[in-house]
Amino acid sequence: MHPPVSAAARRSAQRPTTMPTHRYRPFPAVDLPDRQWPSATLTRTPRWLSTDLRDGNQALIDPMNTARKRAMFDLLVRLGYKEIEVGFPAASQTDFDFVRELIDSRRVPDDVTISVLTQARDELIERTVQSLVGAHRATVHLYNAAAPVFREVVFGFEGDGREQCTAIAVDGTRSVMKHAEHYLQSGSGPTEFGYEYSPEIFMDTELDYALEICTHVMDVWQPETGREIVLNLPCTVERSTPNVYADQVEWMSRNLPRREHVALSVHTHNDRGTAVADAELAMLAGADRIEGCLFGNGERSGNVDLVTLGLNLYSQGIDPEIDFSDIDEIRRTAEYCNRIAVHERHPYAGDLVYTSFSGSHQDAIKKGFDALERAADAAGKPVGQMPWAIPYLPIDPKDVGRSYEAVIRVNSQSGKGGVAYIMKSEHNLDLPRRLQIEFSQVIQQVAEGEGGEVDAETMWSVFESEYLCRADAAFVLKSFTTSSEEGVARVRAVVNAFGRDWPVSGVGNGPIAAFCSAISEQDMGLGGIGVRVLDYSEHALSSGGDAEAAAYLEIEVGDEVLWGVGISESIVGASLRAVMSAVNRIARTR
Repeated sequence: MHPPVSAAARRSAQRPTTMPTHRYRPFPAVDLPDRQWPSATLTRTPRWLSTDLRDGNQALIDPMNTARKRAMFDLLVRLGYKEIEVGFPAASQTDFDFVRELIDSRRVPDDVTISVLTQARDELIERTVQSLVGAHRATVHLYNAAAPVFREVVFGFEGDGREQCTAIAVDGTRSVMKHAEHYLQSGSGPTEFGYEYSPEIFMDTELDYALEICTHVMDVWQPETGREIVLNLPCTVERSTPNVYADQVEWMSRNLPRREHVALSVHTHNDRGTAVADAELAMLAGADRIEGCLFGNGERSGNVDLVTLGLNLYSQGIDPEIDFSDIDEIRRTAEYCNRIAVHERHPYAGDLVYTSFSGSHQDAIKKGFDALERAADAAGKPVGQMPWAIPYLPIDPKDVGRSYEAVIRVNSQSGKGGVAYIMKSEHNLDLPRRLQIEFSQVIQQVAEGEGGEVDAETMWSVFESEYLCRADAAFVLKSFTTSSEEGVARVRAVVNAFGRDWPVSGVGNGPIAAFCSAISEQDMGLGGIGVRVLDYSEHALSSGGDAEAAAYLEIEVGDEVLWGVGISESIVGASLRAVMSAVNRIARTR
C-alpha cells in the first residue's frame, strides 16, 4: 500500500511561458550588511513637496490651463503643503507666466516656498531664476542624469563619463548661484533662496558616483547652518524592490559629508506599483523629505501618492501635518485639475474603500462599532475621542469627511451584519440578532432577484413591506385598551381581519401575552391560530415627549416561528403591532 500523497505533490505544476525573460536581469543588491532601516520605526512626518503642478502636469494628456493650475495651487495651500513645485519655467512660456502670476498676484503665502525645475544649462537657469523675481521664498531645483546608460548612451561621454557628468552638475550649481545673486538678492525685498540638486536616475547610478557628484555640488554650494542643501535621490524609474532602494538611501545618508546641513529628499515613481513602499522605507533609511503628487499622478505609472503616504502615517497615530479631513473635496478638485478620475479602489479616497460587500466583513464591522459605542459610554467620552479599533477599517471614515452610511452596502453576498448596520445607522432600528438573520435572507433574495446592490432606501422599502402593517394588510389593529390588576393584564382590542372588524379580549401576565391570548381564541379567517411569544425586545427610536418606540417579537404562530415588528408612540402599541406583523406574515403564506 502506498503512503498518502501530500497536497503539495498533488498540486498541478505551473508551466513556463514563452515570454523572453532572459532579456532582463535581477537588480543588483547593495552591500550593506549592517543596514539599520529594518529595525527603525516611523515616528515623525517628513517634509512634503507637491510636484502636482510640475511633474504631475507634464504627464497629463491635457495639461492644466491657468484656471486649473490656480485651483490646484490653492488646494495645496489649503491642505498645508509648505513646499510646492510650480513649474518648469524655462521649458514653456505657459509655465513661466504662471510662476509670474503667482508672485505678482501675491497668491503665495509667506510661509510657502515655491520651487521651479531646470536643466543644467546656463541660459535655461537664467530664465528659471528670472521667473522668481519678487518671490518671498523660492527654490531652484537643478538636475542632470547621472546613471551609466545616460552617460554612455544618451550623452555619449568618453570613458565612464563621470568627469563630464560632474562638470555639468558643478557648472550648473555655479550658474544657479550667479543668477540668484543677480536677480533675487537685489531690489526692495530679497528672496529667501534655496537650492535643490538631483542626480537624475539615482536608482541606476553607482552609489560611489552618486556620492561623488553630490559631494562636488555641495562643495560649490557650501551648505552650513541656515544654508541647507536639498539633495534629492530620484527613483526615476522604479526597477528594484523597495528594500534595495532603502539600502541605497541609507548608504547615501550615512556617507554624505555635512549631513546635518542636508535635507535628504526622495522622489519615487510607481513603475512596479510600490512607490509608497519605496518612500516609506526610504524614510526609515534616513530620508527627510518626500516629493510626490496627490493620488499618484505623474509620468507613466505615476509618482508616489502623497495622500496615501500622509494617511498611512495618520493611521499609525502620526499627524501628517496635511489636512485630509475632506477627502472628497480633495478628490473632486484633483479630478477637475487633472481630468483623470480617482479609482474606486484608491486607498482612503475611492468610492468603495469604506465599503464591505462580504457578509462576514459586514458583521465584524457592526460588532466593532457596537463595541466602540459601549466603550465610549463606559469611559464617558464621545466615540470620536476613543481609540480606533474597527475590523476592516484602518481609519475612521468620519476623520476624512466620509459618512458611515457608505461603510456597508448590501448585495447578494452580504450577511446579517451589513443589513443590521444599515437598519441601525439609517433608520435607528436595532434589530435583534435572530431578526438580523431572518431579514438578511429576505434582502439576499431581493439582491439575487434584481441584481446589484440594495441601497438604504430600497432596504427600508423591503423592510416596511415585510414587517410593518399597512392599512390594507390582512390584519390591522384598529384600537386597544389595557388594564392591570394584581399582576394580571387585560387587553380589549378591535382587529380588522380580511375587511371585518373583530372585537377581542384576553388576559395574561402582561399586555402582549393578553393580546396573544385574545387573538388565539378567535377564528378570524385563518382557521384559528395559536400565537405564543418566544422573544421580545424594544427601544425608543428618538428622545423627547413625542418619541416613537420599536418592538421586536419572535413569535410562534401555529407551527411556524417568525419575527414581527411594530412601531408606535407607546411601547405597548408597538408590541401589539409587532404581534399583528407576525400574523400578517403568516397570512401572506396561506
